[in-house]
Amino acid sequence: MSLLSYLIALAVTGLIVGALARLALPGRDPMSIPMTIGVGLLGSFGAGLLSLLLFDSEGAGITLSILGATSVMYLVRRSRGGGLLDPGTPPDAR
Repeated sequence: MSLLSYLIALAVTGLIVGALARLALPGRDPMSIPMTIGVGLLGSFGAGLLSLLLFDSEGAGITLSILGATSVMYLVRRSRGGGLLDPGTPPDAR
């Protein structure tokens, strides 16, 4: 697999995991597609590290990746002044 194919597959995976994490939390989240990919990739990376430390396995799997991305999404909401059910205000609306 070439580097370009790998990066495209990584972006698509991040988009899918990030979108599922956004759907897991109720409320609207004003984010762009690159931010959604970033949330998905960061959640998957964190879940992979946690899986490696706790379970001694090399991959987190889709369930842990979505849980990790949902945790990152919640932290993004908290940084905007929101909560679990309230997304808060986006940075450009302040």
